Amino acid sequence: MTEKVNHPPHYTAGKVECIDALEAATIGLQGIEAVCTANAIKYLWRWKHKNGVEDLQKTEWYLKKLIAYVKEQNAQTPHTS
Repeated sequence: MTEKVNHPPHYTAGKVECIDALEAATIGLQGIEAVCTANAIKYLWRWKHKNGVEDLQKTEWYLKKLIAYVKEQNAQTPHTS
C-alpha cells in the first residue's frame, strides 16, 4: 500500500524529499513570504505526479500573491540614494 501521509510518492520523487527542499528554500523568510514560497515550490514539485495543470495553476496563484506582496512592500519602503 502506498503511504499517503508520511513520505507520499508525489513528494519523494528524486533524491531530495520536498519537505527538506521547502525548509531550505524558506530559511530567512517569514509570514506570507515563507507561505507563498513554500506553496509555490510544493505545487510545482508535485504537478506531474498528482494534479497536473491544477497544481501548475496553484503555483501561479502563489507566485502572483508573492509578487504582489513584494511589490507592495517595496513601494512602502522609502528608498534613499
